[in-house]
Amino acid sequence: MSLLHTPPERPTSKSVQLMTTCLCDAFYADVPRATVEILEYLGCDIELPDGQTCCGQPAFNAGDWASSRKVVRHTAKVFAGDKPIIVPSGSCAAMVFHGAPLEFEKEEDLPQINALANRTWELMDYIVNGLGIKEWPGKYDATITVHRSCHLRGSNSSEAISTLLGSIEGLTIESIEENEQCCGFGGTFAVSFPNISKSMGTLKIEKLTACQPDLIAAADMGCMMHIGGMMDKQGMPFKRLHVAQLLRDALRNADLI
Repeated sequence: MSLLHTPPERPTSKSVQLMTTCLCDAFYADVPRATVEILEYLGCDIELPDGQTCCGQPAFNAGDWASSRKVVRHTAKVFAGDKPIIVPSGSCAAMVFHGAPLEFEKEEDLPQINALANRTWELMDYIVNGLGIKEWPGKYDATITVHRSCHLRGSNSSEAISTLLGSIEGLTIESIEENEQCCGFGGTFAVSFPNISKSMGTLKIEKLTACQPDLIAAADMGCMMHIGGMMDKQGMPFKRLHVAQLLRDALRNADLI
């Protein structure tokens, strides 16, 4: 099975379902708010299904696929229908469109899970490759670096982020060394191998901050939590934003919303 996620066709409707993710619910409440604001700016009609919980990734990564499948089945039930499912998290999106079909390969409900996977988009991938938006209005005067998380490799999201951020007036994106290097979080990996995780995070932070940027952008809350926690503990002053927040703030800076 290929990791690269290619939905069967570009959506013909802007009516979508939003998966807010458990990390947004617990730690990053402004990220789904920003996601709603930018999608509404683009003319999307947004449905927020009740009862959504987790994508099932923690149990999946820990090897407890039986428990993970229970969560995924619940997710498939909550997100029933045929609308695109938009996820402001590379790792959660990848779990739904790659991890879930993988763990259901020998299960009788695989067709249902494949249908769920084929409707799921990471947010930036959806804006650029789903809706065809190639330029972002507004302005944001800052120099930034971007953390491209491992799970973005399963979609066209990294290129989409570069396309959108690179078009914002006043925004300068500095390249970093070892751009593909993992931050070291990896969900349960950080718990099972804390010393390795810390070393990887330290290296990633060094690369992201070498040019002394005004802020660091990312598209995955797990990475933001890991990197941000380490930076806060070290007293590092660098601002961090999810890409959705950056896009929203660019619109606000130009009084577009």
